[in-house]
Amino acid sequence: MKRIEDMINRLPPGLQREVKDFVQFLINRQERKRGTKLRQDWAGALRDFRNKYTSLELQKKALEWRSD
Repeated sequence: MKRIEDMINRLPPGLQREVKDFVQFLINRQERKRGTKLRQDWAGALRDFRNKYTSLELQKKALEWRSD
């Protein structure tokens, strides 16, 4: 770890921030992998609209509803 710190300290401040951002990205990615299991409580939520809209129309409607 000391060697990594030494290398980072040799970088200009802008690149040090990029290293920090990249490390944070790696931490976030790792946490997502260990995160909660995939929820499927939404399954069937649009069944009432099955005969009223096509799947493409439902997709567009769902996007509209989310933005409201």
